[in-house]
Amino acid sequence: MSKANRGKGLRDRVNSGRSTCPLCKRSKIKTVYEVELKEKKYQICKQCKAALAKGKKEEAVAAL
Repeated sequence: MSKANRGKGLRDRVNSGRSTCPLCKRSKIKTVYEVELKEKKYQICKQCKAALAKGKKEEAVAAL
């Protein structure tokens, strides 16, 4: 069976949820995870979300 509803929540976003991640600076990547850093909300990618959870992206957060 086909997966007709896969990605349905991303289709209504601008560019289907794709933009540049403010932490890793990758372009045209899905930025669907919202995180609050230094009292501002950012949309980050899946890889940066995992790195923040493990404590590996502190230098990138300090640069913001």
